[in-house]
Amino acid sequence: MAQPEPPRGPRVRRGDVRAAILDVVAVEPLNGYQVIQQIAERTGGQWKPSPGSVYPTISQLEDEGLIVGDEERGRTLRLTPEGEAYVAEHPEELAAVWEPFEVEGPVEDGPDLSLLKSEAGQLMSALWQILSSGTDQQRKDAMAVLIETRRKLYGLLADEDPR
Repeated sequence: MAQPEPPRGPRVRRGDVRAAILDVVAVEPLNGYQVIQQIAERTGGQWKPSPGSVYPTISQLEDEGLIVGDEERGRTLRLTPEGEAYVAEHPEELAAVWEPFEVEGPVEDGPDLSLLKSEAGQLMSALWQILSSGTDQQRKDAMAVLIETRRKLYGLLADEDPR
């Protein structure tokens, strides 16, 4: 008897690999293997692109002048100034790649840490955009938001019932 197919995650559209690579490399320099890991992590394991789709896309992005590989640091990929500008000018496109993997509503089986990690990754992407292309006032405002957020997160730990 044939085994039933495991449930599949959301379908990935053409161009999503490109947008996902740009978005994860915008957060921090990564090598190709780490790019695949970050995409899988940000989608809660629902999407793990194959090396056969990631590496040719990386080459295409290099040809477009949006990313560059740093050979001295183990082929670490980072955005070029043109790549930083592209990321800053297309936030909706980059955010849209993650939307099919977001889960709405309460989680019944306990906390889903992959969702928290995904949000943290998206936060880092937004922060990077402010750092790389924001005004001095936007950077100052972002600092205030981060300080308040950090305080609130520690407040959650302080208020936790130890039982």
